[in-house]
Parts: sequence; structure tokens; C-alpha cells
Amino acid sequence: MARVKGAMMTRKRRNKVLKLAKGYYAGKSKLFRTAKEAVMKSGQYAYIGRKQRKRNFRRLWISRISAAAKMNGMNYSTFMNGLKKAGVTLNRKMLSEIAISDAATFTALADQAKAALK
Repeated sequence: MARVKGAMMTRKRRNKVLKLAKGYYAGKSKLFRTAKEAVMKSGQYAYIGRKQRKRNFRRLWISRISAAAKMNGMNYSTFMNGLKKAGVTLNRKMLSEIAISDAATFTALADQAKAALK
């Protein structure tokens, strides 16, 4: 009978995968082959999700800024263009936070953007 070599490392590698699959449904948490497939797929989903999160937050910030700009009589694109021409370099995340928490400051920014467009 052939000698088994590297059994300890094989067991460690399999246990590492099974540990990552903990909490998965049915055999995906118990059986190595299905667990490996599930872990690989979940890793792909996680990778894709990290990219999508950035897109989703940017969409959220833009919609918040757009709503606040409409309240000040402008649409999003003219507001952003006016800010650029006025030399205001605030990112969309900060602009959306200002729009939510401090309406007076956002109105002042909108006035500044309108003045820069004239």
C-alpha cells in the first residue's frame, strides 16, 4: 500500500475552507467539495459587492444633492457646473451631508453656484 504524504497540510487546507463555510446551508458547510465551491462563489460575490457599494453610494449622494438643488431652483448638473466655475471643491459625499444636515449652508452654496453661472 502506498505511503500517505502531506496528510497534515491537506487536512489544514480543508479545515480552512470548512471554517470559511461555517453557517452555510446543508452540505455546503460539511462536505469539502461543495464547501469549496460555495466559498469560491461567495468570494466572487464579496468582490463584486465591494465595487457595487461604491457605485450605490455615489448614486445615493447624487440623488440627495439633486433633490436639495431642486429645492433651490436648480437641477443637479447646473448646480455642479456652477460650483466648479465658482471654485468650490467639495466632493459629493460632503455635499450630500450638507444638504441633509445644514440647509442654510447648502442654500449659500447654491447662491454661489448661480452667481458663478451669470
